[in-house]
Amino acid sequence: MEARLDKWLWAARIFKTRSIAADACKNGRISIKGVKQKPSKMIKEGDVIEVRKSPVTYSFKVLKAIQNRVGAKLVPEVLENVTTKDQLELLEMHRISGFIDRARGLGRPTKKDRRELEEFVHPEFFGDFDFDWDDDEEEDFDDFDSIK
Repeated sequence: MEARLDKWLWAARIFKTRSIAADACKNGRISIKGVKQKPSKMIKEGDVIEVRKSPVTYSFKVLKAIQNRVGAKLVPEVLENVTTKDQLELLEMHRISGFIDRARGLGRPTKKDRRELEEFVHPEFFGDFDFDWDDDEEEDFDDFDSIK
């Protein structure tokens, strides 16, 4: 039994929609034996499909060439994940480093960033000042305004 590559990628729940699977094929992120494939490529049982999703390249062995989407519990009957160990380690390192090496200003603000922003917008130091001025000082300010 054979199935279209884009249909199988969607049916096996590798991509959320068939159009996303087709776009991945067109953009060269799907390959079989190192050769980039078109969405219309017919696949059969035993083929190993390589899917490049940054930062890793997943490898899936086709156990059943299906065209209709299956439930999540049935996915192990349709495909076997044969991704190499070094690719999985790369994925784990990317997940860990995403929190450590986040460039300042990128992504969601941290709790510290939020506190600094609140302190900037609503500073608490205004309560420490004494705004009772003498009449002489007020006259000095009036003179300054007339210079402008």
